[in-house]
Amino acid sequence: MQQDKHPDYQPVVFRDRAAGYAFLTRSTATSDQTIEWDDGETYPVVDVEISSESHPFYTGKARTVDSEGRVAAFERRYGGG
Repeated sequence: MQQDKHPDYQPVVFRDRAAGYAFLTRSTATSDQTIEWDDGETYPVVDVEISSESHPFYTGKARTVDSEGRVAAFERRYGGG
């Protein structure tokens, strides 16, 4: 493997401000902002717009699609014979 070709892989905190949720993981993402984590260490923090805590699919708050479906709409429009 060639040296100095790969970005630095380091601990980073990803923060979802809308949900008030943050998690520590390892990433190549960088940031000028830092945050003090629960373990007392300071890590770079990357703000994200959506995470598993605020995404409708994961929270169960997704809109349900009309249960009638496309076939029924087609039959209603064109007279399902």
